Amino acid sequence: MNTPTKLGAYALGLAVVFGGALGVGSAVGEVGASPQATSHSEAPGHTRSSQPASTHTGGTHTASAKPEETASENTPGGLQVSENGYTLNPITSTIKPGVPTDFQFTVTGPDGSTVTDYQVQHDKKLHFIVVSRDLGTFQHLHPVEAGGGVWSVKLTLPEAGAYRAFADFAPTGGSALTLGADLLVAGEYTPRPLPAASRTADVDGYTVTLDGDLVPGQASKLTLTVSKDGKPVTDLQPYLGAYGHLVALRGSDLAYLHVHPDGEPGDGRTQPGPEIVFYAEVPSRGDYRLFLDFQHGGKVRTADFTLGTGQAATPAAEPTPSAAESGGHGGHKH
Repeated sequence: MNTPTKLGAYALGLAVVFGGALGVGSAVGEVGASPQATSHSEAPGHTRSSQPASTHTGGTHTASAKPEETASENTPGGLQVSENGYTLNPITSTIKPGVPTDFQFTVTGPDGSTVTDYQVQHDKKLHFIVVSRDLGTFQHLHPVEAGGGVWSVKLTLPEAGAYRAFADFAPTGGSALTLGADLLVAGEYTPRPLPAASRTADVDGYTVTLDGDLVPGQASKLTLTVSKDGKPVTDLQPYLGAYGHLVALRGSDLAYLHVHPDGEPGDGRTQPGPEIVFYAEVPSRGDYRLFLDFQHGGKVRTADFTLGTGQAATPAAEPTPSAAESGGHGGHKH
């Protein structure tokens, strides 16, 4: 679509649409990249990254989950509003573009009651990711419990368009899940393609380079190297129990995965930079958007990349060792 389009009849309202793997992706289609790069405006201390013009080739836990967790699953995580009896239920029904809103939601369990007991994972009971459908904006937020199983988070959707929200959590006594819901903000918008492929991202004076390739069906090693003013950063600070967090989203349908690095602070072998190593397993060929959160100087920053997949591994190929095998967090569902 080359011309501005209007979403729905609700002039600045927001409709929350529940769907499966197609959802709004089928109705609205893939919207291109927003002129804004990664957004952390609603997360304290976060700084948005900007991609250089020349670049390299984008839902829940699919790309980085353990092989045994993905091989038998037909539907990647984050594409469903309900899974294993758990359902994501947005409460807030109206958001105006660019206006901070107290967005509230609940999660109900298999018995229909609101879930109030969660496991702590990476220092939080629940992680909340919101992206635009064109994957040009990204927010990694941490809602607070408002009581009675209601979660609340300050959310700003920068402009009209289609968005996807992911709730990443593990109920006490249950498996880790990522549930997704579509958010539609009415008004004029102009769809754009995915940002160009790139292995280098500049954000707030930092340069992050990406080495490695995504290979469908096997754990792929990705090394992200952080530098500032041309010098390697060797004193990264722990953020949510790790030196970096990586979210990968498949560009075609926003299938989501949350990958964690190989090793962790204080394990006696993991250095605080400049390299952060991840192992990610993507389920299919295609373009993926990668968002790396890292902390330095007391601020969390996000570097974003677009990366395409390589050839699928053959049965004879020697698999790359998973992070779990090497003692790290990468490769498991979170």
